[in-house]
Amino acid sequence: MPRRRKRARFEQLTEFERGRIIGLREAGLSYRAVASRVQRNSSTVMRVWKQWTDECRTTRKSGSGPRNVTSARDDRHLVRMARTDRTASSRQLAALWSIATGVSLCASSIRRRLLQCGLRARTPLYRIPLTHDHRRLRLQWANQHRDWRADWQHVVFSDESRFNLWYHDGRIRVRRYAGERHLPECIIERHSGRTPGVMVWGAIAYHRRSQLLRIVGNLNSNRYIREVLQPEAVPFLQSLPGAVFQQDNARPHTARIVKSFFAAQQVQLLPWPACSPDMSPIEHVWDVIGRRLARDPRPVASADELWISVFCERIKERERVLLSHSLVRGESLLPEKFLERNCFVSVAPSGQEVRDKRSKVVSSPTGGGRSIGDLGVR
Repeated sequence: MPRRRKRARFEQLTEFERGRIIGLREAGLSYRAVASRVQRNSSTVMRVWKQWTDECRTTRKSGSGPRNVTSARDDRHLVRMARTDRTASSRQLAALWSIATGVSLCASSIRRRLLQCGLRARTPLYRIPLTHDHRRLRLQWANQHRDWRADWQHVVFSDESRFNLWYHDGRIRVRRYAGERHLPECIIERHSGRTPGVMVWGAIAYHRRSQLLRIVGNLNSNRYIREVLQPEAVPFLQSLPGAVFQQDNARPHTARIVKSFFAAQQVQLLPWPACSPDMSPIEHVWDVIGRRLARDPRPVASADELWISVFCERIKERERVLLSHSLVRGESLLPEKFLERNCFVSVAPSGQEVRDKRSKVVSSPTGGGRSIGDLGVR
């Protein structure tokens, strides 16, 4: 087996190293002593010194080094291929390149070219698929609430969320050497069936928050009234003068018996477009709690222990103050932000999406929206 070469011996010299070699030689050190100081070969030191004494320069000659397999035109064609299919891997692009040009190109070369052009492989953003009607209704909702100012302080946002006992969101990484992929300490176990967890319900307002309720089993309209609305939601709304209740369009929320209950209790509802969980600020609360639980070093062995962890999770007072102040600064721009972001994509007459060049997706891995109000849970 050949001896493994030291990588530093074959890397290109930096300008600092070239200047250091020249300085050490001018100080009277021998070639071997300078090579030992800079961890380079003696022949490399001799070439740098000869180049300096003969030509008075330290830079490399233009065109030196191995030539690129692809030209500038080929690089532009490769970028177009990568932008045509954003999910194509470097191996797939290499196969497509071989079919299109008849020239074989390795996957590592393709990755280097794409990195040089600024195309880096990143984790995609996941979102709910939206139809033409969904986009139209979301844009219509934004236009209707465009002039809301202080009214947002009276809105109570509510939602359910599920926290799983074993959940991996793709952020977890393991540090291992080559060949250690199947070591037990480098493996994360994941069950194929439904993961045990807890379903919780909560609501937030501008300066208030409700109790966090645990929902065991499937939630239907009768249980929604009996376990959520009657004991917690309605008393919470009655304690806030002029409160407007927001909920999504899940079937237990939109059943006729639930609508009759709201009418009997004189609860004012905020109309909500379909398939719009990213518009609700409470989604950000679930995301914050989920991240805090993922960072908790204490092991959780059962759903009851997980519920205790979720119930006891709090957001620091300083963070709540900062979030409240950010809402005060941005509440007047809330509908405008919705219109500018990808959650409110306008539709052209041709049916294609029209996006603002300044648009930027604001979302969390759980589909969370903007932060609002007092984000703690008791």
